[in-house]
Amino acid sequence: VQLQASGGGFVQAGGSLRLSCVASGRIFRINVMAWYRQAPGKERELVAGWTNAERITYADFTKGRFTISRGNAENTVNLQMNSLKPEDTAVYYCRMGGSMNSGAGYLPFDSWGQGTLVTVSS
Repeated sequence: VQLQASGGGFVQAGGSLRLSCVASGRIFRINVMAWYRQAPGKERELVAGWTNAERITYADFTKGRFTISRGNAENTVNLQMNSLKPEDTAVYYCRMGGSMNSGAGYLPFDSWGQGTLVTVSS
């Protein structure tokens, strides 16, 4: 299963960006969708996550500024980011997990997107 993230860019503090991630491949079911980020010199950290039980988790630093949502297409996840701060500057990665149809049965998958850079200027 391949993930393609998009929507990153350059924005001034207080601005907004919307990230999207689309999965392709022989997907049977997606159980988990999430966004992570990695700032220069720091470890990758969870930003927000969604499960097919409609459980949503946000990192404390999002503080109501970010919203994760499943797209109209079931293989899409979005991250709406408002009131962006310079400390939100990072490469943002999407991640999805679930099961895929291998042709000989169902197998689990855990895939990452390539990352999309978000730069917030002060």
